Amino acid sequence: MSLTIRAITPRDYPRVLEIWRPIYRETTATFASEEKTETTLPIYIESRRAAGRETFVAELDGELLGFASYDQFRGGDGYVHAMEHTIILAPEGRGRGAGRALMNAVEDHARAAGAHVMVAGVSAENTVGVAFHAAVGYVEVGRMPQVGRKFGRWLDLVLMQRILTP
Repeated sequence: MSLTIRAITPRDYPRVLEIWRPIYRETTATFASEEKTETTLPIYIESRRAAGRETFVAELDGELLGFASYDQFRGGDGYVHAMEHTIILAPEGRGRGAGRALMNAVEDHARAAGAHVMVAGVSAENTVGVAFHAAVGYVEVGRMPQVGRKFGRWLDLVLMQRILTP
């Protein structure tokens, strides 16, 4: 049994959507409620790729356990060295090293492309996500009360970051 991290390919798109859709529908891990689709997912991935960023998948014995991607934290040339990532794991991918491996892949790719800092915007309700980021070296740099809304509730955002280069 070997965990493989690799760049996403179109054959992965159906499984990525299968993993991601319940996150949109059932959780506050993302504040967004508009799901990626068979049409919008390739655009999302290719627009990041065109900007020099990559989306990675974690695969164990042929089973796709999750994915991770990153893009510029905010628009404008003053933020070209600040990136923000997304990591989504299937329930069966949790606790198997896939999250850490995906984080390493995203950080290594971003660092090689000249990124200085990686940002995580984590729902305050996602205590597992906050703990995961802390465990892999992210520090909390701010909390933004009631900046998101989903399921008829206001949601707080925890901002965490990791410096990638000295």
